[in-house]
Amino acid sequence: MVVVISLSRKRNNHNPTAYYKQMFFKKSSRKMSEHTEKEAENGTEQEALLQEQMQAVEEQTAEQVEERDPVVVLEEQLQQEKDKFLRLFADFENFKRRTAKERIDLFKTAGESVLKDMLPVLDDFDRAMIEINKIEDEQLATGVILISNKLRNTLQSKGLEEVSTRAGDIFNADQHEAITQIPAPSDDMKGKIIDVLEKGYKLGDKIIRYPKVVIGQ
Repeated sequence: MVVVISLSRKRNNHNPTAYYKQMFFKKSSRKMSEHTEKEAENGTEQEALLQEQMQAVEEQTAEQVEERDPVVVLEEQLQQEKDKFLRLFADFENFKRRTAKERIDLFKTAGESVLKDMLPVLDDFDRAMIEINKIEDEQLATGVILISNKLRNTLQSKGLEEVSTRAGDIFNADQHEAITQIPAPSDDMKGKIIDVLEKGYKLGDKIIRYPKVVIGQ
């Protein structure tokens, strides 16, 4: 043992820098270990404190729930169910009204294409009456009028209506279709309808053919 110690001392005396480094590393390691242990202790204390606070909050919340009057709780639940029922009832009523309107509109416009195809026939009856009146044949005129009225009444029962348009009416681009413009015969006819070339018809509130007119400028 004496020999070993003496050799060690000789080695350290021979290299003092290595000796001091070794001592510094030992002290540093000891300090780091102590610091780590303190941090671990502090973390454990903080975690325990946090758990205590959470438990206190939970206990307070449970006490508040227990303190509420059961009648009040039931009244709140009843009010919530009433609100849900009223919302559902309002949605259902809106659905019924919307469906009824769509059904009515469908019935009104279901035969739109057929009625459109019948409009040229009405135009032919109008032209025929003009020519029949020229030859002054009362029997022929009476027969054509009866057939024309029967057809018109049938189409009117399906919702077809004539768009009322006469010479002298103010031109409305939303209701009339201007074919051409001609010089107005007088100042008061400017911007007004001079002549109706083709009648217009509507199905319900929807215009299926606009009146074709000539306007004055």
